[in-house]
Amino acid sequence: MSLGTILIVILLLMLVGALPTWRHSRSWGYYPTGALGLVLVIVLVLLLIGRI
Repeated sequence: MSLGTILIVILLLMLVGALPTWRHSRSWGYYPTGALGLVLVIVLVLLLIGRI
């Protein structure tokens, strides 16, 4: 597995864990999910252009 694939898997797991449907993160709103989604998009773009 490459570093990019491992990064994407970890970010996807963090994204699911930050969803406000879970009891521990209900009061956080959508801010953590939005930030992790943005990081995931950036990593995907870097992966597609070959920087990672």
